[in-house]
Amino acid sequence: MKPNYKNWVPKGMVVSMIVGTIITGIIFAVLLFSDLMAGTAYLVVNIILGVLFLGLLLSSICVIFWYQSFSYNGNKKFAQRIIKKIAEYVVLPKDGKGLDIGCGSGALTIACAKNNPEGKMIGLDRWGKEYASFTKGLCESNAEIEGVAKNITFVKGDACKLDFPDNSFDAVTSNYCYHNILVKGRQELLLETLRVLKKGGTFAIHDIFTKSRYGDMDKFLKKLKDMGFEKAELLDTANGKFMTKKEARALCLTGSKLLVGKK
Repeated sequence: MKPNYKNWVPKGMVVSMIVGTIITGIIFAVLLFSDLMAGTAYLVVNIILGVLFLGLLLSSICVIFWYQSFSYNGNKKFAQRIIKKIAEYVVLPKDGKGLDIGCGSGALTIACAKNNPEGKMIGLDRWGKEYASFTKGLCESNAEIEGVAKNITFVKGDACKLDFPDNSFDAVTSNYCYHNILVKGRQELLLETLRVLKKGGTFAIHDIFTKSRYGDMDKFLKKLKDMGFEKAELLDTANGKFMTKKEARALCLTGSKLLVGKK
């Protein structure tokens, strides 16, 4: 039996886009070749529907492409490649504890657990309706199949306010989670994540670190060093490290970087 890590693009999104495109196309065709309307109103309505149909069609093509690309076990194994590379940065001491925030289907949590058999991992997610097929049960099933259920716990939680004391973990990690959270200050999210990291602990947070999403990250790195962090740097992962520049552009992942360091 193989684990099921689902897809980073919800299947419901793909289906909704396709259905919306088909319905809009049918309505556009019916009005275009009927005499239900005439004159200026006919022209305006058809232009609007035509533009909407073309927009939905292009969006559907993009979403289908993303869905195929982000399949964990797809031909290029894009998602799997990224997960494995992030997990290499997570090193736990014996009996150490790591936290994976926004664990989704458990892929990164499990990869970290497999790399650190003498440590423990906690996978945290809110498992919202946007990703209805991602559940705690699915994560636990995948961990069982991968043979690491004994050193993993999955919990429901909020990345904006972690229900853990300061200095709780030897490592914290996350993959493409924070840019999905609708908050004004994503740097505050990062600080909340690093709050639960022990002195000497390491972090590896992968996301789309554009200025529009995160603000001035150079200042943030300086802030971490002023706070006493031993090491903090941003590694560009869209230049061949995790993906090629071509892949990053095609998948709208330009700006992908890995925030790594030591407290």
